[in-house]
Amino acid sequence: MEHRYGWVIVAAGALITCVAAGAMFALPVYLQPMADDTGWSRAGISLAMTIGFLVMGVAGFVWGTITDRIGARPVVLVASFMLVAGLLIASRAPNLLVFQIAFGGLCGASVGAFFAPIMATTIGWFDRHRGLAVSLVSIGGGVAPMVVTPLASVLITSYGWRSAMLITAIGALVILVPTALLIRRAPAALESVPEAAMLAATADGTTTTQRSDISAALRTPQFIILAATFFLCCAAHSGPIFHTVSYAMLCGASALAAASIYSVEGVAGLFGRLLFGVAADRLGVKRVIIAGLVLQAAGIYAYIYVTRLTDFYMLAAVLGMAYGGVMPLYAVLAREYFPAHVMGTVLGAITMTSSIGMAFGPIGGGWIFDTFGDYHWLYVASAAIGLAAAAIALGFPRPARPAETTQLAPA
Repeated sequence: MEHRYGWVIVAAGALITCVAAGAMFALPVYLQPMADDTGWSRAGISLAMTIGFLVMGVAGFVWGTITDRIGARPVVLVASFMLVAGLLIASRAPNLLVFQIAFGGLCGASVGAFFAPIMATTIGWFDRHRGLAVSLVSIGGGVAPMVVTPLASVLITSYGWRSAMLITAIGALVILVPTALLIRRAPAALESVPEAAMLAATADGTTTTQRSDISAALRTPQFIILAATFFLCCAAHSGPIFHTVSYAMLCGASALAAASIYSVEGVAGLFGRLLFGVAADRLGVKRVIIAGLVLQAAGIYAYIYVTRLTDFYMLAAVLGMAYGGVMPLYAVLAREYFPAHVMGTVLGAITMTSSIGMAFGPIGGGWIFDTFGDYHWLYVASAAIGLAAAAIALGFPRPARPAETTQLAPA
């Protein structure tokens, strides 16, 4: 049957996100070799990553909107060439400013093109197993640090950072372009707008037919609650993710052992994506998101009681499974509220809000440590933000059933 091609989309999406995310998020392993070779400051090199995050968020919204009009394949193809160009220019950058523009600007803008367009296309192919499908696509991003980052480290050791980045660019070109050609729109039957998705609650509690234009979708209570939950979810875990290695070192762990906490979170995140995806298909995506947000908040708060490395590993497993499992499900929930032809815009917009939420954690955690001398209040505050995300998620309205839609729709 035609819809079985959806699993090809899943495989292609996972591979594309793995290569793209891995190419950009491998920058930390370039940091010291670049600083030693060029004399550029670590702060200046790291600023390229900050620029990348900000550009990625804005670009995700723009690319998502374009996807709704022309489809994901041309968007992903253009973004693939942009990523390759960014890596090529960055690998030959004569000064720090050129590197920041090439890596942070071009690469950031290109990576922002992969999540929303690919997710929007994927969920259009599935009416069943939708949670599992988007979770499998997101696994690509989870695998990237375990595949691309070590490979980049080996290339840097063997050939130097410039050649390593150049080889990565060539590899990205060889993999991304042919894979992007596999992406195509879902059949019209699967992309038909569910009647329930065309409903939106008005301020007085009545139900009216929602206009299908983009501006109407972004003003609905469904979108506002979805964006707010995603924002708070990312704001909750970004600080602990960024600062837990430093916290573990303060508790006596070696630098290598503390860094391995990230690996535990990454592996746990892979299992979380699968478990939460299957659970969402069976139990309902809203229930699983709320449960995951509560589990995330509990795991974050528990960090204030740990001092041993084994305890850090245990909590990293819990936290990695929670946030890794929840993150892809926002796309599934969005599909229950919005029609397929605005999904790129909706996912791009919530991705932009999540990127802003992610930006608060590292800065906030640093300010808390500088002010109070420890990370205690970082975990308390982050857990509270996580509970706030779960509380807001309780407000997700139930999608109307087709029968209800028929009764409520105007004649």
